[in-house]
Amino acid sequence: MHNDRRGRGELADFLRSRRARLRPDDVGLVSYGARRVPGLRREELARLAGVSPIYYTRLEQGQSLNASDSVIDALAGALELSDAERAHLYALARPRASKRRQPRPPDTARPGVERLIAAMHDVPALLLGRHSQVLAWNELGHLLFAGHYDRTAPQRPADRPNLTRMLFLDPHTRELYRRWDEEASRSVASLRVAAGRFSDDSELTALVGELIVKSPEFAGCWARHPVQVCGSGTKYLHHPVVGDLELDYEALHLADDDGQRLLTYTPVAGSGHEAALRLLRASAGSQQVPGLRAVAGTVHRQDDGRARGVAGRGPAAHDGGSLGEESRWPDRPQR
Repeated sequence: MHNDRRGRGELADFLRSRRARLRPDDVGLVSYGARRVPGLRREELARLAGVSPIYYTRLEQGQSLNASDSVIDALAGALELSDAERAHLYALARPRASKRRQPRPPDTARPGVERLIAAMHDVPALLLGRHSQVLAWNELGHLLFAGHYDRTAPQRPADRPNLTRMLFLDPHTRELYRRWDEEASRSVASLRVAAGRFSDDSELTALVGELIVKSPEFAGCWARHPVQVCGSGTKYLHHPVVGDLELDYEALHLADDDGQRLLTYTPVAGSGHEAALRLLRASAGSQQVPGLRAVAGTVHRQDDGRARGVAGRGPAAHDGGSLGEESRWPDRPQR
């Protein structure tokens, strides 16, 4: 019952947020009377969607469940929803029946997926659960996003890093993103999609509650109800070891539809960002870059020494960033 009430509240919040962003002039209606709040009135939206104002009011208030496809599609059209927002509306208006059941066991990475990630030596890769917890990562994925965390943390459910929590609450992760506001909005929009699909996930609900309490920025963004399926794009990073990076990412959803997704990050071939990734991998001592030797976050030229990156004597420069003693990851957080 609790989940049903929460679902009805989510539906009301979503519909109100989308009514608020449309003005009568935007949809060909004549405005009349003083408006206490921006956007369309309920009766105006009902008229556009071809439903009765009484029915729409009951739907927005959560008093009318299981709206028909035609009603949901009409509302989506009247509200000018994107494909992702339309799917989200369906998820909220048609909540899955809540069943009493045993607590959900922690998500796990399938062995085959773990081996696949480990085999991607030159591509940072992470496997995320339905609420952005890291289930597995390869060495380069760990070095890229969370070098200040224990490499083995994803193997322990209680210690798993959560990318959304890190983005809003971990200052080192915040410094990683050159376009933090853009990344934050995208993260919340993706989490909204998950919350609509998995409304009975208590861990997801707890995560949202924690972030609302601890991060005013998250709370403000969550209240705007952004919805977006973030399947691909570009990450603009400033890594503490190799400097600026631009990496294209792809989010690949696993076939069992349990909310797990594999994220990969690749630079443009031949770019300085590709060279920076090679240097990052070399900094862990797992692979030597031709002409360079990485020692404790410091790069030394192995040929004639013309561009030595010895700590305190100037880092070796490249167009993806630089390596130097002052740019190491900070100490790992105490868990």
